Amino acid sequence: MKKVLMENEKEGFPITALREIKILQVLKNDNIVNLLEICRIKATPYNRYKSTVYLVFEFCEHDLAGLLSNPQVKFSLAEIKKVMQQLLNGLYYIHSNKILHRDMKAANILITKAGKLKLADFGLARAFSDKLNRYTNRVVTLWYRPPELLLGERNYGPAIDLWGAGCIMAEMWTRSPIMQGNTEQHQLTLISQLCGSIVPETWPGVEKLELFSKIELPKGQKRKVKERLHGYVKDQYALDLLDKLLSLDPSKRVNSDDALNHDFFWVDPLPQDLNHMLSRYNKSMFEYLAPPRRRAPINQPPQAPGVVRPAGHNPDQHFERIF
Repeated sequence: MKKVLMENEKEGFPITALREIKILQVLKNDNIVNLLEICRIKATPYNRYKSTVYLVFEFCEHDLAGLLSNPQVKFSLAEIKKVMQQLLNGLYYIHSNKILHRDMKAANILITKAGKLKLADFGLARAFSDKLNRYTNRVVTLWYRPPELLLGERNYGPAIDLWGAGCIMAEMWTRSPIMQGNTEQHQLTLISQLCGSIVPETWPGVEKLELFSKIELPKGQKRKVKERLHGYVKDQYALDLLDKLLSLDPSKRVNSDDALNHDFFWVDPLPQDLNHMLSRYNKSMFEYLAPPRRRAPINQPPQAPGVVRPAGHNPDQHFERIF
């Protein structure tokens, strides 16, 4: 269940909640969380005469962040392919219906015990059109926020969700968010160090974005997506798809349809259902139930799946970032 926050009841039902309900009533797909009903608790003396509204969803036993937080949970390459195939199927469906998710992150990817993946939390989602628009750029959790939003772009489209998909895909191997900035400036620095300097030569038109001339961006950075991730990701097709998802220029970023047709999904091992792997675990795994995921050191592959413990460091120490 999801409680609708009524911060100011005098202003009526929150517009963001109305938007989420409207979107979820339209979106019906195996890879989208299903809104079952909307419940209201009546105003009584016991709740200070304030009614409460809940959105009731189908139950999913896990979220992806919770699974990745558990070092005992190990995904094979074929199972990673199945996760990403379902995630991209969900994005293809919502984008085909002119909806942007706008909050892609591992915690918003639910997975049932049968291995069915569901995109969830449409609280920031909205409809989009091909016309010139001015949407808010204060969306998407910072670590998954694409460079165009960080630079002030307000006329954006499905590419913002594909950047998040790329971050999540890399996380399937690293087990932690790959770029963990403390501020928007810091996040842009980490992006530049991984994806190369943000310059008009590689991203035509970037100089027109509102914040491009107001933020000091790293110069002389070469693109190192494949080089930096190679220590974790051994599959060349996976590295190629990651490189295409993490394109700085949103117009060059691969879309969900082309991503689903990438060789990554069509060569051995083929995508494998998750139900057998998940059947080993009796307890639900969610991000909010897990300790903070350990952060890997820069430029160093993990020494053991899921947990990074460099020599000479306290095992409970948290690192600043992966890249």
